[in-house]
Amino acid sequence: MLLVHSIKELIGIEEDGRLILRGSAMPEVRSITDAFLLIEGDRIADYGKMTAKRYHELKLRIPETDQIDATGRLVLPAFCDSHTHLVYPATREIEYVDKIKGLSYEEIAKRGGGILNSAKRMQEITEDELFDQAVSRLDEIVKMGTGAVEIKSGYGLTTESELKMLRVIRRLKESSALQIKASFLGAHAVPLEYRGKQTEYVDLVINEMIPMVAAEELADYIDVFCDKGFFTVEDTDRILNAGMKYGLKPKIHANELDYSGGIQVGVKYDALSVDHLEYTGDAEIEALLNSDTIPTILPGAAFFLNMPYAPARKMIDAGLPLAMASDFNPGSSPSGNMQLILSMASILYRLTPEEGLNACCLNGAYAMGISEDTGSITKGKLANLIITEKMDNLAYMPYYYGVNKVFKTILNGKLQ
Repeated sequence: MLLVHSIKELIGIEEDGRLILRGSAMPEVRSITDAFLLIEGDRIADYGKMTAKRYHELKLRIPETDQIDATGRLVLPAFCDSHTHLVYPATREIEYVDKIKGLSYEEIAKRGGGILNSAKRMQEITEDELFDQAVSRLDEIVKMGTGAVEIKSGYGLTTESELKMLRVIRRLKESSALQIKASFLGAHAVPLEYRGKQTEYVDLVINEMIPMVAAEELADYIDVFCDKGFFTVEDTDRILNAGMKYGLKPKIHANELDYSGGIQVGVKYDALSVDHLEYTGDAEIEALLNSDTIPTILPGAAFFLNMPYAPARKMIDAGLPLAMASDFNPGSSPSGNMQLILSMASILYRLTPEEGLNACCLNGAYAMGISEDTGSITKGKLANLIITEKMDNLAYMPYYYGVNKVFKTILNGKLQ
């Protein structure tokens, strides 16, 4: 048992069984002041006011070594980061300088940079080296409060390298306290050798990569970069159809660079999420309103690439749910700091702190298919929690950006 007591405010309580929050429900965040929380094994067992009789009984029964004094601190659900590429072979700060000099994301990609640069290096790195680097990044995001993360392949672009990435993600699942989901993203970019014959690369993804990924049970989801200069709606349709035959549920990179039709094809295939969404209009919002697909915004990428910001406020006001994730990757969002994403939610997208918390926690968990087990303070859910540094209220979290405001992260009921 682990007893967290004297909590200034326990925030993110969900007792109604909701697995996703939509539209006008996005600001709803229940909390208890002067609270305690009890963990048994890896689960949340109880919580309530410090004045409750059962708290005093627990305080006497549980050894002091199994108690945490949270005086002056908040306790929140751990962040659920539903979109990352944190298994990668090397950083790309040279391209960062190219961006400063005025080159666009598409221009860098056309000359063999971007994703293709990472793919080249992926072929050269060993699986053990790739694993060790990724472990370091996981440790980094845990310290900043992330408790669940989705990791995509997509820097392989050959069958061998894509399998290498996914095997590393499997090893991370087995060794890390984090909840980890794996997405196969063989259709992340068209390799140089397939330029002018893109259909042949799509055939390779469908006929060779997907069956081998499925045979080793390496992925939970299948993803496609459906956007201008990358994969067409027709390509995406073929790939998702093939993946679903092997039990891989779709997730989509969509509408980052233009109105691509990616959102609509994602909805067509009942994608768990459609992500990026800088170019989202009335037709896209209407399609999403009639679906179970959650729109997911990646503030770090739009900020880093100096792109238009997705119309988050318009989407919520229309009645949509919204998740936010880091897009942690070496080229367009080199940070897995979900505290920064929470700040960007308010600063760049005009979400209230409460809306931002729900976008980064419960709705992020939904975008990973795990909101039945995490993303809120709920009895029976995994004890994946953040104990903050001392602060007065939730608004301080997005307000005081740029420093780590997590005192302790608890994953599966254990202090990290």
